[in-house]
Amino acid sequence: MSRIDDTFARLAATNGKAFVAYMMGCDPDFDKSVQIMRGMPAAGVDIIELGMPFTDPMADGATIQAAGQRALAAGGSIDRVFDMVRAFRKDDNTTPIVLMGYYNPIYARGVDRFIADAVQAGIDGLIVVDLPPEEDAELCLPARDAGLNFIRLATPTTDDRRLPAVVRNTSGFVYYVSVTGITGGLAANATEVAPEVARIRAAANLPVVVGFGISTPEAAQAVAGVADGAVVGSAIVKLIGEGRPVAEILAFVADLAKGAHSA
Repeated sequence: MSRIDDTFARLAATNGKAFVAYMMGCDPDFDKSVQIMRGMPAAGVDIIELGMPFTDPMADGATIQAAGQRALAAGGSIDRVFDMVRAFRKDDNTTPIVLMGYYNPIYARGVDRFIADAVQAGIDGLIVVDLPPEEDAELCLPARDAGLNFIRLATPTTDDRRLPAVVRNTSGFVYYVSVTGITGGLAANATEVAPEVARIRAAANLPVVVGFGISTPEAAQAVAGVADGAVVGSAIVKLIGEGRPVAEILAFVADLAKGAHSA
């Protein structure tokens, strides 16, 4: 079992819900990014979703696009993101870390090298938003063979014909995108999300966490109440982009975590 599997098993034993926090690696710079990352578990984060900075993040709205640009301007790269994970793992060997990003930088690096480096650094899972199931042999299957969970996105447009392909080689959990569109856009609606989560659970037999459109403790509570967890990204990244102190950012994260955990 991976750290991700262990986390969901632990939560399920007490009917608990997961809080997943997204941050862009190396935003606004390496040192502050590591400080924020190191503080997340104590703030109640169950799984850290770490973005790999990329020039053309097609699934992301303006907030996370800007974070990627800040990270790149500060020298952010896959290597520096791996350095962040290594620094984090010196003190924390239990919190799962999922890398989220796009396939182009992975392809440019070379799949075998990327997977080996990710495993060595202490990564647990991958979300690669622009690599469809038809290309599983490209990255998903080699990553799985190396012990990494490969986490797929399901969306409101993933119908019953498409869903089996989406979940076929998925492991760890399924990430349900609650709205049609980009990150930081419309607000998630728990009433609309609930039947979709049930449908995905039945097809995948995996935990389902919900992201996109969650920005408050109340929204995190509502969504986690109908799923296995909630993901917040843009609302956290917005505070980082505003230059807020680390303590203030982590206090906000803690409030979000309390919301999800109270579901």
